Amino acid sequence: MSDVRHVLVLPDRDAADEAAQALGERFALAEEPQLVRDALVGEDDAEDAQWLVVVEDPGARLDAAELDAFAAEWEGWREAP
Repeated sequence: MSDVRHVLVLPDRDAADEAAQALGERFALAEEPQLVRDALVGEDDAEDAQWLVVVEDPGARLDAAELDAFAAEWEGWREAP
């Protein structure tokens, strides 16, 4: 097995904060997810930014379909590798 990085794309900072906290609780993550602001091209207003929740997955133990459903709870999605 190899290490995998999952990226969840969420619509705003609040959703990303809540999702990151819930991820750790629901999936018993070894490392805290990282939050990254992803400004849309040509936009510099924080209102127009998506937020990424980056999850390190040593051993590739997290199920992609479960992460897809999880991200959808916050009106987001998981970026396919």
